[in-house]
Amino acid sequence: MTPHEHDLGLVHDLGTLRRRNVLRLLAGAGLAVVTGCATDDSTSTGTTSTSTTPTTTSSTPTTTADCVDEIPEETDGPYPGDGSNGPNVLTESGIVRSDLTKSFGSSTGVATGVPLTVELTIQDADKCAPLAGAAVYLWHCDAQGRYSLYSEGAENENYCRGVQAADANGKVTFTTIFPAAYDGRWPHIHFEVYASLTEATAAGKISATSQLALPEDACNAVYATSGYDGSTQNMSRTSIANDNVFRDDGAEHQLATVSGSVDAGYRARLTVGV
Repeated sequence: MTPHEHDLGLVHDLGTLRRRNVLRLLAGAGLAVVTGCATDDSTSTGTTSTSTTPTTTSSTPTTTADCVDEIPEETDGPYPGDGSNGPNVLTESGIVRSDLTKSFGSSTGVATGVPLTVELTIQDADKCAPLAGAAVYLWHCDAQGRYSLYSEGAENENYCRGVQAADANGKVTFTTIFPAAYDGRWPHIHFEVYASLTEATAAGKISATSQLALPEDACNAVYATSGYDGSTQNMSRTSIANDNVFRDDGAEHQLATVSGSVDAGYRARLTVGV
């Protein structure tokens, strides 16, 4: 698999974090060295059902009883595609879509792998209310651990990237594939939250940058299938506890609730407080 430079040092991390907590870290008990590229938020503990068809879970909040804290902010990593580090896919026609498996525009590549539906519920953490109209830009690596727009062999593709506007319940849904585990990182999905679709497609002000962690049992099931060469070995060399992004709190707010199976596909749910 293509190696990924997620630990580029303090100067790189402070320059790319977009983290509202940086000022508090610097003003508090010394300078914290932050590395990696992911972050959190869900009230659930990240479990997986192995039923033959995806099952419905109660992880999506619809009442004030499911209020969540503001999701921790993290670096967007070296391959955001939002114009902050090379390519900017956000301003391209076709980026607003729910199906991320195919490239758009002049690119024709298709990402293959175990089907995954990602369902995020965006919530105003202060008011405990859904953020209808907020927009989410979501991206992740393919089954070979490559990031479109950047990685060798996928630099001319733009699959596994897309933007959706939240509905009245603050929900966005993407159809994609289960990402690989590449060396040095726990399996994860990146996302940025914007105040509106207009803001997102202008590559404007970001409200939150974070990552979603995928639970171990689902990962193990997926990586036992063909097409995910190397992922099982990469998984064996890391854990959420030592991942350079999730280790600060064990992905307490970042671990998605996942249901489904390899044959039927999986659904990952996470509530994101902004």
